[in-house]
Amino acid sequence: MPNSSTSEGTDAAPATAVEADDAAQADVAADTSGTAPTYGPVTVTLADRLPDIEHEVTLFKRQDGMHYLEVLDYRLDAGATILPPATPEPTRRIEVFGDSVSCGERNEASLYVGRLDPAADLSGYSNAWYSYAAITARNLGAQLHDTSQGGISLLDGIGWFAGPDYVGQESAWDCIQYNPALGESKPWDFSRYTPHVVVVAIGQNDAHPDDFMASDYDGERARHWRTRYVDFLKSLHARYPKAVIVCLTTVLQHDPAWDRAIDEAVRAFNAAPDAPVSAAYGKFAESDAPVADGTTNDEIGAVRDAATPAVAHHFLFTRNGSATPGHPRVAEHEEMARELTAFIESLGEGVWQD
Repeated sequence: MPNSSTSEGTDAAPATAVEADDAAQADVAADTSGTAPTYGPVTVTLADRLPDIEHEVTLFKRQDGMHYLEVLDYRLDAGATILPPATPEPTRRIEVFGDSVSCGERNEASLYVGRLDPAADLSGYSNAWYSYAAITARNLGAQLHDTSQGGISLLDGIGWFAGPDYVGQESAWDCIQYNPALGESKPWDFSRYTPHVVVVAIGQNDAHPDDFMASDYDGERARHWRTRYVDFLKSLHARYPKAVIVCLTTVLQHDPAWDRAIDEAVRAFNAAPDAPVSAAYGKFAESDAPVADGTTNDEIGAVRDAATPAVAHHFLFTRNGSATPGHPRVAEHEEMARELTAFIESLGEGVWQD
């Protein structure tokens, strides 16, 4: 699954390198010569001229989910040895389904805190390590699968990702290689990673090209969006029945109607989390939550016992939707991470039980 999780290890090498197959650049490597770009292994030197003592290296993917990187091997100088990680892998696990903010897009452009993004290309200033998602995971001592994708929406046909035929989470969340430039998508094997906490940070891009939630909250498109949000939560719950789901948007400016819609969807989901979805949600959704036979969320009728803890929570940051007109920078990610960390901690140790 495309993610920005980390890998750690220690070595006693004077030089360390990693070889990677950078096929991910298919979307940007085309030139005007009319010839197809070619790709092959690239050797990246992580460090050299190190003293002959023990060293530690952390390798992580700093890009959003559409980029593909395959690590082929690690190479050390003669006489160097790879040791087991100095600390064991965390047993707590978080997964994030989000957009550009959740993967730290443009967050290192520190001169633009609280400001619009400039016209210049800031892609080189994107760093998932300093996203609120990654900082929160480190705060909590948890592993992270950050599947977030810049520009992605809930539904196909809206948002900003892979236009003009925009791709939403409904064609991406259960896939790997969902970037159209990489060819056919493949189903993700959900048995490879089972989170305790799932963060759903979707709704920021869905106002493009038309902010229908703000302009016509009770209209057909807005009601359909809320129904499909519930379907997404049910599909996640079917895959991860023990996980706690935290739904949010971020401090990036947006109309509060989207937060109202998410709140309504979360309440509808918590009323009947195991009820059928209105329609399959996901590109490979045959085994997801069962599909209702024409039933809408308002007609489900089954209500959970009031004493049963909520399966999903709607979380709002202090400056939700109002802090900045441009992508949040590292300082704002740290602010969000502090608040999200405190909220997840408030849920108690029980959320981390397998």
